[in-house]
Amino acid sequence: MSDTRIRKIVIVGGGTAGWMTAAALGKLLGPNYAEIVLVESDEIGIVGVGEATIPQIGIFNRMLGLDENEFLRRTQGSFKLGIQFVDWGRKGHVYFHPFGPYGVDMEGVSFHAYWQRLHQLGDTHSVDAYSLQAMAAKENRFMRSIDAGPSPLSSIAYAFHFDAGLYARFLRDFAEARGVRRQEGKIVSVEQRSTDGFIEAVVLESGERLEGELFIDCSGFRGLLIEQTLKAGYEDWTHWLPCDRAVAVPCESAPAFTPYTRSTARDAGWQWRIPLQHRIGNGYVYSSDHISDDEAAATLLANLDGKPLADPRMLRFVTGRRKQAWVKNCVAIGLSSGFIEPLESTSIHLIQSGIAKLLQMFPDRTFPQADIDRFNRMTKREVEQVRDFIVLHYNATERDDTPFWDQVRTMDVPESLKEKYRLFKTTGRIFREDDELFNDTSWFAVMTGQGLTPERFDPVAEVLSLEETRARLAEIRSVMRTCADQMPGHADFIRNNCAA
Repeated sequence: MSDTRIRKIVIVGGGTAGWMTAAALGKLLGPNYAEIVLVESDEIGIVGVGEATIPQIGIFNRMLGLDENEFLRRTQGSFKLGIQFVDWGRKGHVYFHPFGPYGVDMEGVSFHAYWQRLHQLGDTHSVDAYSLQAMAAKENRFMRSIDAGPSPLSSIAYAFHFDAGLYARFLRDFAEARGVRRQEGKIVSVEQRSTDGFIEAVVLESGERLEGELFIDCSGFRGLLIEQTLKAGYEDWTHWLPCDRAVAVPCESAPAFTPYTRSTARDAGWQWRIPLQHRIGNGYVYSSDHISDDEAAATLLANLDGKPLADPRMLRFVTGRRKQAWVKNCVAIGLSSGFIEPLESTSIHLIQSGIAKLLQMFPDRTFPQADIDRFNRMTKREVEQVRDFIVLHYNATERDDTPFWDQVRTMDVPESLKEKYRLFKTTGRIFREDDELFNDTSWFAVMTGQGLTPERFDPVAEVLSLEETRARLAEIRSVMRTCADQMPGHADFIRNNCAA
């Protein structure tokens, strides 16, 4: 039997995507399996503004075997219990999208159905009263899970905020310790085999030629290999997600060290606020058809917690996806495979997910087309599901106070999202399709938070009497309150465990 194992892997581009890929391959394959080279140029900047994550990042870090406290110290990191949304459904309104579930399902029926039943009968308790993460976030509290039996304190879902540049540096050290070699240099040309168009080598400005068998494109928006060389094509989603620019700037920290990301709707987009140990990351994602770059920068600078620590940095992008993320012997990971604005902190997760799918279908030198097709099909499905969730935030709004909000409020949305609307608007039902990234809790949080109201509640919620439903929900509120009271302050927890 002939030996067709991949012996040489070339990763093009560093940053978060490149070094996450290098760290994972270095850890799971190791230097005895294949030579792994990452080529990047100090002259080429990285985007590196994605500093908020979702809980799945913990799976990646644990797979690498990272010590969480050391990771947070090295990246100036903090904890995240969810996202606070300001002025989205309507001006003056605030809601919270928490990690972890609301309440508990009972008698095989979703907790959401019971809450909707009482809510439609006039009960005024916010759904946040049934989420430990939402209650703790409001009071700037945090702790990790403890062994407390059936208590919510035994399963506290959380993610992180961190400096993406420091995370890449941390992972570079990790990868290099496991045999990954970094090659400094700027790529000036790409060589393809004349017989089948497979990439054979990249040539550096110095004249050095780097051959490989598997190439991983982490070159960012430009897609040096996947697009400029292999012409994968790009599917533009600007008609659904019209924001096409961002301006970012860090500022001094604020007295309240919040364990959540804040997203504030602005006249032509939205502003992020991400608290780290040493600063706050801020940015304004906006539509250039509705506001100028100068106006966007001025809006951002006028809405900071403290003194800016750098000049505003401008980014341009086109929301959408590469039509094929894997072509021949090249796999695109990160921004080179597509871009969805960071409203729900999905950018780093999509890097992680791409790496996981690559490892699931890791090729040999024959590059079976069935594996490539499955990778592309799964990537397409996942990113379209994330797209629909982001579109929901814009479209499910009462706002018509600016041309931007009137446009997104009245736009025609994907049919897959329309189906979600139809199910929710009749009986408040939400279903997680094909293990999609955002589960029913996330969809419920945003739909309810942005003012969507079902015509009636799920009839199966009547499996419990009204009296029993009220009693059980009162007990859940009491338990959540007691648990939140036991949690220390976010700043205190970091100071005692992982201060940089």
